[in-house]
Amino acid sequence: MSTSPSTFGTLNGNGVTTNGATSHSATYPSINGSPASSSAYPLNGDSRPVYQNQFEGIVNHIYQSGFQTGNYADTHLHVYHSVYRLHAIILSRSPYLVHLMSTSPQTGGVRTIYVQVEQEPEITQEGFAIALGYLYSPISLNNIRPDNARAVLAAGCLLGGMEELCQYAYETCRQSLSVENIVHWIEFIGSLPPPSDGSTTPEPLPTTIFGAYADRLREDVFHFLVVTLPEVLDARGTSTSPPQSQTQQPQGPSGREVLLQIFSRVPFEIFKAAVESPTFQIGSDRARYEFAKEAVELRKHGVARGQGAEETVVLAFGGGNTNGSAVHVARKMRKRPLWKVNA
Repeated sequence: MSTSPSTFGTLNGNGVTTNGATSHSATYPSINGSPASSSAYPLNGDSRPVYQNQFEGIVNHIYQSGFQTGNYADTHLHVYHSVYRLHAIILSRSPYLVHLMSTSPQTGGVRTIYVQVEQEPEITQEGFAIALGYLYSPISLNNIRPDNARAVLAAGCLLGGMEELCQYAYETCRQSLSVENIVHWIEFIGSLPPPSDGSTTPEPLPTTIFGAYADRLREDVFHFLVVTLPEVLDARGTSTSPPQSQTQQPQGPSGREVLLQIFSRVPFEIFKAAVESPTFQIGSDRARYEFAKEAVELRKHGVARGQGAEETVVLAFGGGNTNGSAVHVARKMRKRPLWKVNA
């Protein structure tokens, strides 16, 4: 490997064309969607907009020549199967990369660092490249989409020093929640370590790379499940529906049936919390009870099958419900049959 700074113009990331860094014009997105002003005249006595075009030109040049092509690099960053030719002064914006550079020996004129992300399955190569590009320019925000936002958030939390990128990626995740992907998001929050209740534990709880964003995503997904989803699907009330005439064309599943299918696939802890939540928008206690019974029946043939446990639903009468719901979900282990041995 050459020890002189790199000046060749191939795409960064060891020739990988899809590294999260594509050509963009100098348009800088913001959280509220308002691009930066490009006026050449001062605004109300503020002389800074005079230099806006110059600023955009410099940042765009640094991103294109510095990140995308890796010209005049003094640091080689290895991640996955790619090598990025980068610049220590830019990488020093990331506390994580500062630590790597300070603990990695430098031989000759080029420093080599290795980023180990194999233990972080939420970080993808594309997500890491977008976060890496953000160190060079906010243009990288243009590459964030609903299908890669979570990976970008994970990479941004790992690298640190990029709260705007993390907030932008988080908002993209939150706004992307839908009927089609809610089960996928429920599986994700089910894989996260449980939130701390503030009590002392004999062993520290496992951490997640998402940090505080893990709790925010958990709350967002749960709120979508118990409040937004029933409203979007118009699933309030019971399962009674008007009879269909012989001449009427068959229709697709009702909103309530779609909601039942979703609830039949979620982990038990989330299912119990959702059914018992006072914010669950499903109607009266009787309607909630009937819905939970149908969901449990579906779960017997799906997610609860073969677990050696039985899920039950109880409708309490007489008040005294501290959590605001008269419906309670329980799970108990099935007793193993005892075999009598004849002497």
